[in-house]
Amino acid sequence: MAGSGAPCGPAARWKRHIVRQLRQRDRMQKALFLELVPAYNRLLEKAELLAKFSEELKLEPNSVTPVTYHGSWEEHSGPASEQVASPASLRAKWQQQEEGLQLVCGEMAYQVVEKSAALGTLQAQLEERQDRLAALEARVAELREARARQARLLEERRARNAARREAYEALRARAARQEAALRRLQEEARDLLERLVRRKACAAAERNLRNERRERVNQAWVSKELKQAAQQIVNINESPDILEDGTREETVTLTPAVEPDPQESETCEKWKRSFRSASATSLTLSRCVDVMKGLLDFKKRRGHSVGGSPEQRYQSIPVCVVARLPTGVLDALEAHLSEVNAVCFGPNSSLLATGGADQLIHLWNVVGGRLEGNQTLEGAGGSISSVDFDPSGSQVLAATYNQAAHLWKVGEAQSKETLSGHKDKVTAAKFKLTKHQAVTGSRDRTVKEWDLDRAYCSRTINVLSYCNDVVCGDHIIISGHNDQKIRFWDSRGPQCTQVIPVQGRVTSLSLSPDQLHLLSCSRDDTLKVIDLRVSNIRQVFRADGFRCGSDWTKASFSPDRSYALAGSWDGALYIWNVDTGKLENRLPGAHCAAVNAVAWCYSGSHIVSVDQARKVVLWY
Repeated sequence: MAGSGAPCGPAARWKRHIVRQLRQRDRMQKALFLELVPAYNRLLEKAELLAKFSEELKLEPNSVTPVTYHGSWEEHSGPASEQVASPASLRAKWQQQEEGLQLVCGEMAYQVVEKSAALGTLQAQLEERQDRLAALEARVAELREARARQARLLEERRARNAARREAYEALRARAARQEAALRRLQEEARDLLERLVRRKACAAAERNLRNERRERVNQAWVSKELKQAAQQIVNINESPDILEDGTREETVTLTPAVEPDPQESETCEKWKRSFRSASATSLTLSRCVDVMKGLLDFKKRRGHSVGGSPEQRYQSIPVCVVARLPTGVLDALEAHLSEVNAVCFGPNSSLLATGGADQLIHLWNVVGGRLEGNQTLEGAGGSISSVDFDPSGSQVLAATYNQAAHLWKVGEAQSKETLSGHKDKVTAAKFKLTKHQAVTGSRDRTVKEWDLDRAYCSRTINVLSYCNDVVCGDHIIISGHNDQKIRFWDSRGPQCTQVIPVQGRVTSLSLSPDQLHLLSCSRDDTLKVIDLRVSNIRQVFRADGFRCGSDWTKASFSPDRSYALAGSWDGALYIWNVDTGKLENRLPGAHCAAVNAVAWCYSGSHIVSVDQARKVVLWY
């Protein structure tokens, strides 16, 4: 079955297998016929012998010669017979022998039939196996053809793979060149940015130097004016003169503080003039007060300014004397398309902002105990994680998950500024008490200070852990982090001034209006009040059933700092008394999901809570 050429490995294997199967079948069938063939041969011999005996018995008795059958008679008669038997006895004896031979022939014929049937069965099996062998040979031929086709396809695919590999290598080389070009461009951009920062720093230093020189000149001039004013004496005539129009006239005389020499008496006479008392007072007292205020303001600006520019603080910040504990629900509605993450009241306590995962900020008016839609702010581009009003109530700042914070002006639907620069989700964004300044915290382990006039990051603080929330004081920034620590930063210094460890990841921070106490909420299901005067944890609030529902659960002080408010995972609100440390009230039933954030209005009359089930609830 081998071909002319040397067969390949698989073909040689199946050929050897077929040969082994044929040899095994030959041995099996040969074993079946090993006993049948000799028995059949013996049967044929006996049949021939019987036929010969039958022919001899048919002959006449006279024709039988004693010599011919002498040997046979001696063989069948036994050694005891000494005389020759008669033909009749021989015929009877041969008949008996013939019957015995017929019986033997019948048995042999029966065996022949059985063996013939077995042989037919074996021949049928042989034919069946030959048919199967032919089918297998046909199948082998088909498989050979399929193998040849697959080999051709394999060669084609190898060729295509080789071509694709060459194209991939070319693309890799091109990508490497482009990456190198990108790195060069990034380095150039970094160099340009560093040069720009250096130039801005130089320009700021020059501007500061010019301002200082100008202020020094103004100080010198003011000092000179003060010295000249100090050398003059203001004499007020207490007896007023009555003018023709009925008005009084008080005379003020300016005289030198040191008496002049006699030679200079004529010169000093020209300094003695009469003025109205109001004019004289405004010339001296008000001028001195203005000058002193200017000096104090200059010193303050020198100590707390950034880049030499004076800090402008907001004129008025609302103050609450007594906050009222909420007892019931005024209004509840589904405000957003998905969960609501942040809520904040405006300074006038009648404007409310909510932000959610639907990338929208809704402004609401609190009118007659109900929430009425005011405006929708768009353009965030990501889930809202924090919202805040500036102290004037004219701007809204929001932190989003698209690595940026957005600034809106109340009354304008589209974003006014985008504060981009973070490399991960921005989790907190708060206004500072000075105008046009804000602070953001992010999961990229940085806290950034922003100049809102130019949408420029004025400072970047690198931290070792995720930042979950920030609050701002006069000149301090406080950040809560995922590593269970609260960090304090001075706006005028580069380093961290203090670190307070707490148990559990910090989820939110709330600064009291007097900036003397800090409320923190953490994942150990507790609220902590930190006294900033001694930098120590003053109280720890916990309650049965209270649990933080997420890493961004927000807690809040009441505007008079008498109460601490937080929402739990079961939808209930918990209110603690800051002075006594006891749980003051628990408000269940309004929410059916975890509460994400709460806010207490500045007037102290209402609170608002938002949850993960898109609901906003107003409490009274």
